[in-house]
Amino acid sequence: MNDEKRDSSVNSDRSRPGLSSGTTPGSSLKRPDPDSIHTGPELAIGEADVRTAEVAEVKGTSLWQDAWKRLLRNKLAVFGLVVVAIVTITSAAGPRVIKALTGYTPEYIPTHDQRLMKSLPPFTGPDGEFSWTHPMGTDNAGRDQLARVLQGGQISLLVGIIATFVSLIIGVSYGAVAGYIGGRADNLMMRVVDVLYSLPYVIVVIVLLSMFRSQTPFGQLVLLFIAIGSVSWLTMARIVRGQVLSLKNQEFVLAARATGVSTPRIIFRHIVPNTLGPVVVYATLTIPQIMLTEAFLSFLGFGAQAPLSSWGSLTSDGIQNIAIYPWQLIFPGVTMALTLFSLNFLGDGLRDALDPQMRKV
Repeated sequence: MNDEKRDSSVNSDRSRPGLSSGTTPGSSLKRPDPDSIHTGPELAIGEADVRTAEVAEVKGTSLWQDAWKRLLRNKLAVFGLVVVAIVTITSAAGPRVIKALTGYTPEYIPTHDQRLMKSLPPFTGPDGEFSWTHPMGTDNAGRDQLARVLQGGQISLLVGIIATFVSLIIGVSYGAVAGYIGGRADNLMMRVVDVLYSLPYVIVVIVLLSMFRSQTPFGQLVLLFIAIGSVSWLTMARIVRGQVLSLKNQEFVLAARATGVSTPRIIFRHIVPNTLGPVVVYATLTIPQIMLTEAFLSFLGFGAQAPLSSWGSLTSDGIQNIAIYPWQLIFPGVTMALTLFSLNFLGDGLRDALDPQMRKV
């Protein structure tokens, strides 16, 4: 009876799949590899794909990289960036190139030839024939208008950039300190800003230029930088203060306090760099505003002094002769207007590109 049961069990073991006669059940079965993946044919993928997926790393992008990509998709901003770059490069190198090619400088008056000491139309020689010597014509003294417009671009852009830089230093420092300290100090500092806001902006600049008027053209230009920059920081201070108020209770600031970092280091090393987005946008929009202020001051006689010239002073001179020599007003006026439009387009594009709400767009 026992022999029959043993024979039947052996026969049943042999009938199992994967078992052969003469082998034990343990020796014939192979344990599955724990590293292997068993899937159906429709879900199977290549081994190379699996390894590639394991090795591949996800590369993130920073705020500035995302902002640059969004800026390049804005056609008006790209147009403004290109125009500003062209105007800046030609204004910086143009007078030297003109001097090397024609011998004319922005201050050169051709006293050797009385025929040239008059305002010539564009592309016109002293005898009325076509000439490439003066593409924008000349002024009343016979000075090359193209060289003077390019020199005016140097002065106007310098005034806009340096005065904006001065206002950034004062406004960012003032607003960051007021926002971080808070309390009564913040209230007192911002009331000072409110009082200064109530004063007429241009009149304050005129008073400063009148009180500290310089006898040299370069000294007058430096005073113009300081005077405009010293009263144009008020809006920047308010913008930075609002940003600091929203950042000073963030985790990274609390961690810096807990580790014993000093207050000035927290303000200027940890908080101020996180406000650069709005600061850059407002700085781009401040430059054309300051350039317009400089043009108005030059129109009143408080801007760049001869022999230096800016777009504002050239426009002021051109208005006096607009009925007889309209090119003296058209070329500096159009160049200044195109540059201001381009700076505004660029500022609007930067504002949209640096907007955190548009990072997913």
